[in-house]
Amino acid sequence: MRLRNVPITAWIGMFGIATAFTCAIFAPLLAPYGETEVVGNVWQIADGQYFFGLDNLGRDILSRLIFGARTTLFVALAATIISFSLGIILSFTAAVSRGWVDMVFSRFNDLMMSIPTLIFALVVLAVLPQNLIVLILVMAILDSTRVYRLGRAVALDVAVMEFVEAAKLRGEGKIWIIFREILPNTLTPLLAEFGLRFAFSILFLSTLSFLGLGIQPPAADWGGMVKDNKDGIIFGISAALVPGSAIAALAVCVNLVVDWLLKRTSSLKGGRGDA
Repeated sequence: MRLRNVPITAWIGMFGIATAFTCAIFAPLLAPYGETEVVGNVWQIADGQYFFGLDNLGRDILSRLIFGARTTLFVALAATIISFSLGIILSFTAAVSRGWVDMVFSRFNDLMMSIPTLIFALVVLAVLPQNLIVLILVMAILDSTRVYRLGRAVALDVAVMEFVEAAKLRGEGKIWIIFREILPNTLTPLLAEFGLRFAFSILFLSTLSFLGLGIQPPAADWGGMVKDNKDGIIFGISAALVPGSAIAALAVCVNLVVDWLLKRTSSLKGGRGDA
């Protein structure tokens, strides 16, 4: 890959993602005020002191936005990593094993996918204790069904190739075939799917927080900030639009990078082309 061949849209996406992660990592240093610090009047408009104004409790929206990036990105990234690991391991195992293993895994995956994701998450989160671990695991398990379907599809295409058959004839085990033969040759489409799953996790987490079953107050997250300030829209207050715009902008940035990765991939050979 040559840097001069990277399109401007991909650079914009990478810049947006880097900005969000910089805010998440250095939140205490970048935020002008504390995460829960009340600094002024309710829904005070933006001025020289408060760049985005104040929220429904008089907290600085810019500071809440920066701290919210830490919470939102951490939960979404953790859920995506777990869902991807679970989905890829199970799907590759099914593709290599075939037979009853493939049938059991695939039918169970179909059963999970038949349940509406949001309704299932709301029911489970309403019953279980509301904490970050439970939230991450619920999001990861639900999202792993989508990863499983893609992983099985790409693994089946590679599993019938000659170099995989040669590895089986050499007596290589399933773990070797999965991690040394199939995974390297499906890496680029899987990385693109990882980006899409990450963007979906951000949107899904924001939806859960908006409905009151995601990140719990007083911790800041972008979906919860929209919920807290939604009533201000009636009075012409834009406090809810700032975190909403941040969610949309980050999702767009992730998709710009994913689109570039997909265009670089003309086959399932890990994107080893010159592009």
